Amino acid sequence: MKLVTMAAAAALAVGLSGAMAEPVKVGMITTLSGGGAGLGIDVRDGFMLAVKQAGNEDLEVVIEDDQRKPDIAVQLADKMIQSEKVDVLTGIIWSNLAMAVVPAATAQGKFYLSPNAGPSVLAGKGCHPNYFNVAWQNDNLHEAAGAYTNFAGHKNAFILAPNYPAGKDALTGFKRFYKGDLAGELYTKLGQTDYAAEIAQIRASGADSVFFFLPGGMGISFLKQYKDSGVDLPVVGPAFSFDQGILQAVGDAALGIVNTSQWNKDIDNPANKAFVEAFQAEYGRLPSLYASQGFDTANLLLSAMEKADVKDADAFRAALEAAEFQSTRGEFKFGPNHHPIQDIYVREVVKEGDVYTNKIIGTALTSHADAYWSDCNM
Repeated sequence: MKLVTMAAAAALAVGLSGAMAEPVKVGMITTLSGGGAGLGIDVRDGFMLAVKQAGNEDLEVVIEDDQRKPDIAVQLADKMIQSEKVDVLTGIIWSNLAMAVVPAATAQGKFYLSPNAGPSVLAGKGCHPNYFNVAWQNDNLHEAAGAYTNFAGHKNAFILAPNYPAGKDALTGFKRFYKGDLAGELYTKLGQTDYAAEIAQIRASGADSVFFFLPGGMGISFLKQYKDSGVDLPVVGPAFSFDQGILQAVGDAALGIVNTSQWNKDIDNPANKAFVEAFQAEYGRLPSLYASQGFDTANLLLSAMEKADVKDADAFRAALEAAEFQSTRGEFKFGPNHHPIQDIYVREVVKEGDVYTNKIIGTALTSHADAYWSDCNM
C-alpha cells in the first residue's frame, strides 16, 4: 500500500480549535502495473500534482494498484471502505473494473469521482447521486470520430474494439454518428497484442477507412502491425489510442492520423497552460489525456472541500455539482446525470522536434452531452 497524506499538520489544528472539518480521505484504485499501467500512472500523477499545488492539509490519499483485475479492484474497494474508512473513491481506468466497484461503493454512501471509465450503464439507468464522471461518457469521443468520418467523406468503414464494456460503448458511439456503411465490425480480446488476423480481414473487406478503439498497449501493437502490413487505408480513432505515452512507442506509424479528444495540450486557456508547464516540470514528460483528467478530478474535489464538509453528503454533492474549479478544458459543467457537457476536438498526430504529439485541427462536437442522460432518474 502507498499512503500519501496531507493531514498531519491538520490533526493538531483540529485538536486546538475543534472548528476545522475532518480531513477528507480518498481511496485511489488505479492500474499501476501490467499493460495498462501508463494510463493509471498518468491519472495518479495528474491527481497528485493538483494535490501538491493545493497544499490542502485536510486531504489524505491512499493509492493502490488494481493490476487491471476486477476481483482485485473489488477487494481493494472493500478494504478502503471498511478498514481505511475513505470518504471518496477514484482512479479506475477500465470500465469492467468500474462496473465491479462503483455501484457497491455508492450504495454504501461513498462518493465516486471517475477520472476515466464512463460506462453507459452508469450514465443512464444505473446512475447514482454520488457518482460523478469528470472525464466523459465512454461513447463521447467515438461519437466525435463518427462525425469526423462523415466530414472526411469515408463511406465504408471497418470498425473494431476490445470485447468489454468500453469497447461496446465505443462502437455504439461511433455508429450513432457515422452515416456510411460498415465493411466489417469486430470485437477483439481485451489485452490482445497480435492483430494479424484482424488486419487480414480489413485488407479483404473493401473498406475505405478504419476506425479502432484499442487503448494502452493494444493500440501500440495494432498501429505498428498495421503500418508494417502495407494496408494504406486512412485511420480514425479516439485519443485513447493516440495519447502522449502511446505515441512515443508507436513513432512514425502514427504521424498524420486524426483522432478525437476533449483535451489537448494546446487548448488555449490559462489553467491548461499552467498545468502543462507544471506537469512537465514535476515529471519530466508531457502530460497525457489521462493526466489532465486526474488533475481535473482532484481540483473538482478540492473545490467541493472549500464549500462543504464531506460528512454532510447533500452539501458536498451540491458542491461537486457546481464544479467551481478551473478546468484544463476551460468551461466545465455537469449534465443532469453527473457527466460532462463539453466540446470534443479533432487532433492530428505531429512531431515536434523529437517528440510525437497531437495538435488540434478542429472541433467535432460542441457542448456535447451523452446519449443516456434521459434514462437517469436522480
